[in-house]
Amino acid sequence: MPDDLSGKIEDTKLADALSERYLAYALSTIMSRSLPDVRDGLKPVHRRLIYAMHQLRLDPTAGFKKCARVVGDVIGKYHPHGDASVYDALVRLAQDFAARFPLIEGQGNFGNIDGDNAAAMRYTESRLTEVAKALLAGIDEDAVDFRPTYDGEESEPVVLPGGFPNLLANGAAGIAVGMATSIPPHNAGEVCAAAIALIHNPEASTAELLRHMPGPDFPTGGIIVEEPASMLAAYEQGRGGFRIRAKWEVERGKHGNWVVVVTEIPYQVQKAKLIEQIAQLLEEKKLPLLGDVRDESTEVVRLVLEPKTRAVEPEVLMATLFRATALESRFPLNMNVLTADRTPRVLSLREVLRSWLDHRHEVLVRRAKHRLAAIERRLEILDGFIKVFLNLDEVIRIIRTEDEPRPVLMKTFDLTEVQAEAILNMRLRSLRKLEEMEIRREHKSLSKERKDTQALLASEKLRWERIAGELESMREKFGGGALGTRRSVFGDVTAVAEVAPEAFIEREAITVILSDKGWIRAVRGQVADPADLRFKEGDRLRLLVPCETIDRLCLFSTNGRAYTLRAGDLPRGRGDGQPVRLLVEMTNEDDVTALFVPREGQRYLVAANSGRGFLVKAEELSAEKRTGKQILNLRPGEEAAFCIAAEGDHVAVIGDNRKLLVFPLEQIPELVRGAGVILQKYKEGGLKDVKVFRLADGLTWKLGEKVRTETALKDWLGERAQVGRLPPNGFPRSGRFS
Repeated sequence: MPDDLSGKIEDTKLADALSERYLAYALSTIMSRSLPDVRDGLKPVHRRLIYAMHQLRLDPTAGFKKCARVVGDVIGKYHPHGDASVYDALVRLAQDFAARFPLIEGQGNFGNIDGDNAAAMRYTESRLTEVAKALLAGIDEDAVDFRPTYDGEESEPVVLPGGFPNLLANGAAGIAVGMATSIPPHNAGEVCAAAIALIHNPEASTAELLRHMPGPDFPTGGIIVEEPASMLAAYEQGRGGFRIRAKWEVERGKHGNWVVVVTEIPYQVQKAKLIEQIAQLLEEKKLPLLGDVRDESTEVVRLVLEPKTRAVEPEVLMATLFRATALESRFPLNMNVLTADRTPRVLSLREVLRSWLDHRHEVLVRRAKHRLAAIERRLEILDGFIKVFLNLDEVIRIIRTEDEPRPVLMKTFDLTEVQAEAILNMRLRSLRKLEEMEIRREHKSLSKERKDTQALLASEKLRWERIAGELESMREKFGGGALGTRRSVFGDVTAVAEVAPEAFIEREAITVILSDKGWIRAVRGQVADPADLRFKEGDRLRLLVPCETIDRLCLFSTNGRAYTLRAGDLPRGRGDGQPVRLLVEMTNEDDVTALFVPREGQRYLVAANSGRGFLVKAEELSAEKRTGKQILNLRPGEEAAFCIAAEGDHVAVIGDNRKLLVFPLEQIPELVRGAGVILQKYKEGGLKDVKVFRLADGLTWKLGEKVRTETALKDWLGERAQVGRLPPNGFPRSGRFS
């Protein structure tokens, strides 16, 4: 440390110091760790791995070397980080179920689709593949820039030449600071076809490019089920996602039995965890249509799914599994990459291909200039050979007799310094090769190549034709065969049957119990004796609702809102249950008016305590949100007091003033939502009770343990909104029908 800085303390605000250091960390993470380069599709650790293996001459035709040796070279020369992270990156590049076009060929245990880890690096071996060789093509021909390594003792490439469309072909995933990237793998042949189309038509739209490259191509296959319009928008914006489902088929057995066999699972889904998830859902009875799951996989995936009964449709069974398990997953698209100027940006498909093509154009120009310089040097030497060919004896004499033969050779034969140095550096045994025909043949060939290279550098059209030709060769090499044939197929979004949520619940009879203080729970079967039920101290039974687990209950509240509760989701067991206010959004001032199972086609009479009401269909009481659905509009001071089934032809209403009125049900309108009409007129007080019944059967009410029926109702028959008369003798003093 300089003397003038030693012991110097500088006051800095903590916020400024933290922001400055965190910004440096964020930039380091973004630029040097998490985001791939759009030109070669590699992150720094992957690029250093490939280059280190190239330096070790681990070409596709060479032998394998221990992965520990490769990791050691990468850490020691280029990437000063932990060996585990470097080896993990190497392993992923070698896994054919993780990388669509593996850059490394592994020998040994490199893990499997079940999620098992690879063997330790001291046991495994590796070498580069043909795909990696294509990425490196031209790296020794000044195709890219180099920079010093972290210790300044070596140099490493800033980017690889990238002859293979690695970014789209193998995809990428990474999480930086404040940004992330997620690019699915694609088919290399299709990517090359799209790039060729962009060369021929630089203004090609995304839709035109997708005709050549329709979508992702995952290493594990599967069926892509995504709307074409959604995929087009994702590739245009650089953000979106793709749904991918497992590939399955039905195997028929004897006596009408059948099983579903899954042969391909979604990308990045570990088979062992998938089976564990299905087994867990089976145990929790959340897959009522599935009987059993077996893993019969070898090197080929084979999951056998047995239905609970053969009456189940295979499409419905798979629909329940797709919705509840990882047999259907979504892979996000976020093409956030580092551009050629090292700026992180989210690019569209067209911009990604354009950036890669521009890089290939730059590489072609640099390689052509490098080759042209090499040709010029060789031609200069060959010109010198031609000059001295007929005077070899004189050349030998000058070399033997002169103390400084080079200037003498240059003066005698009019040679350049380079030509004279080349002649002096020749071995005697090479003199026999110095045949004029051979020299002139090589000179002619190099002269033609120089002319072609100069023409190439002078014409942009020729350069793009050369690049298109290279891409066509790449397409033929990697676009077919076992490696290049498309694995993921495209399926119809509606090909799988849509199923109701009830299909995920095992059907059984239950009884829903609601306490006076608003605690709700469910017990299996019917409640034989309500007196045996236990509640919290000071609480008691309010309602018992017999139903099934697949039913949906309607909870009608004093705030006039209807809420929907799924019976199968209610808390079970011998406990106290759960406050109903945690299941739906009710305030402490609101209370439960009614709890029942709405029946399809049934109408219900809803009424406020002020005596206003109307009829509403059961379908209108359904509400999917926790906030419910407003049915009865209330005025200040009003509460929703009733929601009863409208089964009958007449309505009986009685008020707080003990006046009874009976009128036809048809006088009440049917609404979807509203304040309703006046059912009975009151000077003071409000509605005490209401009942819908059949006039021919008479009006019934409970008097103690007895039930009384009154058929002579002529004195109480009237029109809606009248006052009514005092009820018959024997009507309960409570003023209620039950």
